[in-house]
Amino acid sequence: MSVVSNSKKLRQPIVVVLGHVDHGKTTLLDKIRGTAVVKKEPGEMTQHVGASLVPSSVIEKIAEPLKRVIPFKLEIPGLLFIDTPGHELFANLRKRGGSVADIAVLVIDINEGVMPQTVESIEILKSRNVPFVIAANKIDKIPGWKPNPDEPFMSTIRKQNPKVVKKLEDMIYTLVGQLANYGVYSERFDRVRDFMKTIPIVPVSAKTGEGLPELLAVLAGITQRYMSERLRFAEGPARGVVLEVKEEPGYGTTIDVIIYDGVIKKHDLIVLEGINGPIATKVRALLMPRPLTDIRMAKGELRPVDEVYAAAGVRIAAPGLDEALAGSPLYVVPDESKVDEFKKRVSEEVGLVRFRRDINGVVVKADTLGVLEALVNALNKKGIAVRLADVGPLTKREVLEAAIVAKNDRYLGVVLLFNVKALPEAEELARKEDVKIFRHNIIYKLIEEYEEWVRS
Repeated sequence: MSVVSNSKKLRQPIVVVLGHVDHGKTTLLDKIRGTAVVKKEPGEMTQHVGASLVPSSVIEKIAEPLKRVIPFKLEIPGLLFIDTPGHELFANLRKRGGSVADIAVLVIDINEGVMPQTVESIEILKSRNVPFVIAANKIDKIPGWKPNPDEPFMSTIRKQNPKVVKKLEDMIYTLVGQLANYGVYSERFDRVRDFMKTIPIVPVSAKTGEGLPELLAVLAGITQRYMSERLRFAEGPARGVVLEVKEEPGYGTTIDVIIYDGVIKKHDLIVLEGINGPIATKVRALLMPRPLTDIRMAKGELRPVDEVYAAAGVRIAAPGLDEALAGSPLYVVPDESKVDEFKKRVSEEVGLVRFRRDINGVVVKADTLGVLEALVNALNKKGIAVRLADVGPLTKREVLEAAIVAKNDRYLGVVLLFNVKALPEAEELARKEDVKIFRHNIIYKLIEEYEEWVRS
């Protein structure tokens, strides 16, 4: 994987896909991944852990017909797509003051327009300052549409009946109007004059592949043109973020990490956040998928490698990861004497997300740091005070915190649980103390249910 040569090297931008349920996020990612595997050069690596690389060679092949319309030369090595769509996972791509994601694709079903999770995605993208492109999906569902598989949008649109073209135009303008209500100024991509001020809308069909050439070209073009400073490859110790914590047979508890800067090597000392404070441990193995030879071999087994360069998705095996937290920052410590300094850095960073304050406010528990942060931000925006925010199941102590608040303010003396359980003794105490517990695995629904209860 070692490919660092000239000093001006850019790394792959990290791309995340968001959108409302059933608007086609997964289908779009599958189409992009499938295309990457079919069109890559022999021996080119497309598979990462938790992410898929679309190499530049593939983007250039797919976007070849566009060269006449949009001349571009790619300097980035490709685009690294995070495999799991949706904003719960996006929330974990957190780093101080923003996101590890460089750019996002917001998928909107053009036939349905803006929906609740579209709004939630916009909010979280804005709060993390992540630029995005809109994929107006399911153009193949427009009545009368004649599909031209894998063609650029600009050529398939010329083959459609004028009535169908008019219908598409109307749908795009409805979408532009809806988005404007949320402070998003957008326009069809080929009419955008300034990509810094206007969000491009690329009409696509994840099913037929129409419009995919433009979507990839626009993503590559925007990141390369406006983010070359951010994408400059950094030599030196890696920085990353923990996406997921999971069991790997033969290795015990492992972490899936997105490395966004620098290099990580086998035996490196790393620091990350755990349930009971920072964990310092040594990398026992770095695991990456074998290069795919053919699309029918889905994500294959992992093999150990000696080092991994940004940007990459990698599974890390190391002792003592049982308490690791998803959404935690991860640092490679350059020398062992600095381990306390890095532990302090991780604690400070995470302390902004996990906290207890002596105020009247709600108790919030979530399954990952990223979602916890997104939840607290959403509550703050609505002026709902938070007394305690933490990761993991609800404990008796936390129910007591809510009970104390309930004596002063019944509406704030409550618990909000995102994707975590209450321990049996906590559940019992909540019943005894009459502390209301709200549970959901969609952020906006959790807050909505609480607000409705307050109103009623």
